[in-house]
Amino acid sequence: MSEHISVYPGTPLKERDFAEGKVLCEWWVPRAEYAWDAGVAIGRFLRELRAGRLIARRCPQCRRVLVPPRMVCEHCFCPTSDWVYLPGTGAVKTFSICYVTWDMQPLEEPIIPAVIALDGASPGGGIMHLLGEVSPEAVRIGLRVEPVFRPAGERTGAITDIRYFRPIAEVNP
Repeated sequence: MSEHISVYPGTPLKERDFAEGKVLCEWWVPRAEYAWDAGVAIGRFLRELRAGRLIARRCPQCRRVLVPPRMVCEHCFCPTSDWVYLPGTGAVKTFSICYVTWDMQPLEEPIIPAVIALDGASPGGGIMHLLGEVSPEAVRIGLRVEPVFRPAGERTGAITDIRYFRPIAEVNP
């Protein structure tokens, strides 16, 4: 212990030093304003969501279509080149049925988060969102879904501009 004190000399403080005003204390509420830049790819992705569209980026080298869009392909490290509009439809890759909120409050009706593999995007990717208009018993891997966007006047350029994904009615041949 004495070695530690000699290496890091200082003045130890006690609670009474604060109470007796021997230590200068300053209390204030910082005005911490900041702006967050989504960047080129995600910024465009969010603007397109506000317009009710899904968009991706294509890698010119390995031809992968990346969602969410990225300016550089993480597989071959090539800058991506083209914007690609996606139909928005897709399939459930995985899902969970949640009967409690994130802070462990019970839910009367469960929520169903899922990873959606979007049509037109390369395999191995997907976006996580909620499923709606479907009972927990009807959800399955491979379920075909489509986005339900908020009304245009309510959109803000966020992933929540999509309310949820709902099942697409399957047509029997």
